[in-house]
Amino acid sequence: MSAVIRAGLRGGTVHLALTESGTLAGYTRWRPDAPDGVGDLRSGRITARAPALGGAFVDLGDGSGFLPDSAGGKSLAEGGAVAVRITRAPQGGKGPRLALAEGVAPGAKPGLLARGPGPIAEFRALHPAAPILADDWELVALLRVAHEGVAHDPASLAPVAEEIAALAEPVFPLPQGARGTVCPTPALTAIDIDAGAATAERGDKHGAQLRLNRAIIPELARQIRLRNLAGAILVDFAGMKPAARPKLAPDLAAALARDPLRPRLLGFSALGFAEISRPRIRPPLHELPP
Repeated sequence: MSAVIRAGLRGGTVHLALTESGTLAGYTRWRPDAPDGVGDLRSGRITARAPALGGAFVDLGDGSGFLPDSAGGKSLAEGGAVAVRITRAPQGGKGPRLALAEGVAPGAKPGLLARGPGPIAEFRALHPAAPILADDWELVALLRVAHEGVAHDPASLAPVAEEIAALAEPVFPLPQGARGTVCPTPALTAIDIDAGAATAERGDKHGAQLRLNRAIIPELARQIRLRNLAGAILVDFAGMKPAARPKLAPDLAAALARDPLRPRLLGFSALGFAEISRPRIRPPLHELPP
């Protein structure tokens, strides 16, 4: 599989795209002057224990984060200095999620100790030998500080520009004329699948609905990854009675397994919604500034 990491500078925002064999497989936006903080090493101070939440709040110098007991915060007392790493970016109105950085001495006061690797390193981790093409010489110089194989290509994003633009819309096309609609809420993200005229064929209606939903699953999983939808995700497949929808489970689980974040299919609800849990690490695309 030939992979290419493509970077384009638009104002102060870097658009990052990963293509695998010519297909858009990953996308995000990154501001070098205001990174989301994932992977940052920070010095902090415990400001309050929160037993009901199973963790503690930590002053990071320019804001507050939450350190779960399960991530090393259980034995820490209020007022104590601590070194932490950001494991989840601020999103949904909540501060960053933290983990204890064992073996690292905290600084004299809360603040940044070291920057995280940034999202481009995550693409490189998937494809260590992938070339990085950047459309701006200033961006080339910036990326070469931390990465090898960076080259200038003024049309680096051109092959995927149209598809990237489409990610700004909540509606996306699916095979056989179907379409999906993303509906984010504070608690979860719902995806509605509309078959349109795709299952209007006469005869075996139930079989046609099953074949359609199986056909759209790979693209559905790709859209979840491209848009970085995370947390609780509910999918309302087209047609199909709720009792029949678990037949889609093997295909959906296999498609989700190709996602680097390894989302889990939890099952189907009584109403027939597919319940998916995908780790929250970086903000979803719809929460990022343009």
